[in-house]
Amino acid sequence: MQPSRRTALAALLAGLLVVTAAVLESVLSTVVFAITVAYVLYPLRQWISARGYPDRVAAGTATVAGFLGVVALAAPLSYVLYRRRRDLLDFFATIPAEIVIDLGSMVYVVETDAVFVTAQTTLRALAISLAGAAPVIALKLVVFGILVYGLLLKPRAPRVALLRLCPGEYHDVLLALHRRTASTLRAIYVLQGATAVGTFVVALATFAALGYQSPFALAVVAGVLQFVPVLGPSVVVVVLAVVDLVAGDTFRAMIVFVVGLILIGFVPDAVIRPRLAGGATDLPVSVYFVGFVGGLLTLGAIGFVVGPLVVALLAETVSLLSQNGVTTQQQLLGSVSTATRGSRSGGGDGAGGFPSGGDADHVVDGGASAGGAGDGGDGGGAGDSAETGDDDGAGTDGDEDDGDAGGGAGSGTADDPTR
Repeated sequence: MQPSRRTALAALLAGLLVVTAAVLESVLSTVVFAITVAYVLYPLRQWISARGYPDRVAAGTATVAGFLGVVALAAPLSYVLYRRRRDLLDFFATIPAEIVIDLGSMVYVVETDAVFVTAQTTLRALAISLAGAAPVIALKLVVFGILVYGLLLKPRAPRVALLRLCPGEYHDVLLALHRRTASTLRAIYVLQGATAVGTFVVALATFAALGYQSPFALAVVAGVLQFVPVLGPSVVVVVLAVVDLVAGDTFRAMIVFVVGLILIGFVPDAVIRPRLAGGATDLPVSVYFVGFVGGLLTLGAIGFVVGPLVVALLAETVSLLSQNGVTTQQQLLGSVSTATRGSRSGGGDGAGGFPSGGDADHVVDGGASAGGAGDGGDGGGAGDSAETGDDDGAGTDGDEDDGDAGGGAGSGTADDPTR
């Protein structure tokens, strides 16, 4: 049996995706991260576009806003380090050759000369490595910016392609996964910001209670470092413990090391984040935490986004299976048939009698049932509504993609999935 054109194109797309992933392995994480950021910036792009600005201006403004958001995160940390640069230099100059750690009946002597030599060697190697990787990092940033801008400029092009390749009875599955992806990604980034704020509050209270100078600045640094996966605010706690050891305050060093790692390093990720995630991502706390930790340990920095997203898509797929395979189109089959008869007798708004701005699931059934009952204009309406039927507002602007999809549906081909 000869495969259909749709099946051949789907197989070709799958094969090319595998080849592309292998060829672009070095920037694959950049591509994934760009897609997630584009999902988050899409509402801003829509908001700008709804005020009458061209698509290019809306996409460019949203991309620049995302870049400025990253700069705003790094600015407080850079400012604090700049303001405290003299204090850091004075601290390193006052470190003695030997540090005596007195634990009552036990006394430990740490020779700092060997530590300084090791640290100096490590920092020199790190600086050389960063200098060598600077061109690669710059190229990845350029690729990231271009990808985000391109995805925001043509946000519906990938979805239209997938809808055309997928049979009409499975459109509700694609749209459900799309909605879950959008809501989960936005929730993840909002959760990251909320966790950083919670870290700042806990760190401010902890540092003030332990009597540190400038607890506000230290708390700001801890909150910003919450956006750095794996390490996070624990770096601040370890540095403060080392400073207290050098100053001879062993007791406070032990207190800040134990209490700080628990309250500042552990509580925000283990308590604040999962509790907020339960409501924001519509996932059980334990499931989200497993996705977050598993993603970090398996994929590294990008895992804090990909891990919960994969778990969320798995949960959405299980939810679809729990409906016993009954799709929205099958549930509305009776109403579709009625609407189709009405369209043939009285001339409905679009193919199958559904208005062009209706729900995408309805339009899919309307197009399949009508089988080209309307004329070319009606088909165009069905094509437009297939793109604009997403309930999260992902299809409210009218760029060129709508016209393309409308043209495809207007041809009257019964198996066109965008209808």
